[in-house]
Amino acid sequence: MAENGRRDFMGKVFGGWAALGGLGVLYAAKKTWDPLPSVKAAGFTTVDLSAAEPNVLNVEKWRGKPIFILKKTPDMVAKQTEKETARDVIIGKDHFLVAIGLCTHLGCIPAYRPDKKNFLCACHGGVFDVSGINIKPPPPSPLVIPPFKIEGTKLVIGEEGPEYKKMKEAGLTA
Repeated sequence: MAENGRRDFMGKVFGGWAALGGLGVLYAAKKTWDPLPSVKAAGFTTVDLSAAEPNVLNVEKWRGKPIFILKKTPDMVAKQTEKETARDVIIGKDHFLVAIGLCTHLGCIPAYRPDKKNFLCACHGGVFDVSGINIKPPPPSPLVIPPFKIEGTKLVIGEEGPEYKKMKEAGLTA
C-alpha cells in the first residue's frame, strides 16, 4: 500500500513538471509570434509642430522613409487652388505639407528650394509644388501622404486619424 502511494506521488510530481514545461513552451512560442519592440516603435512617429517655422522644411523618419513637413507661409496658402488646399494638414490656422519625401517617378529624394517654393527631383528634373503636386514631368503622381493623426499640435505619423480618412475618401492619398 505504501508502494502505491509513492507511485501516485511520483506520478503527480512528474505530471506537474510536464505541465510546467508545456506552459514554458507555450510562453516561448507566443514571444516568437509577437513583433519585436523595435518593430512596434517603427510603426509610429510623433512630431510636435508647435515650433515649426514657415517655409522651412523639416524631415522626419518613418519606417525608413523621409517624411517632409513644411509649414506654409500665409502667401503660399493664399495662392493655393482648392485642390492644393485639400492636401494640406491644417492645425489651428496653420497649413502644412506632410508627405513621404520620395519622388513618385523612381524614388529619389527631391530637394526643397525655399526661394522658388517647390521641390526639385535632381534625378530626372521633376518638380513638385509646396502641396506635393507634380507640376513638371516625369513624376506620374503627387507625393504620397502618409497615414497621420492630429493630437493637439502633435502629428502622429503611421496612424489613420479622421483627417487622413477624409483625404483618403477624396482620393488624395495612395
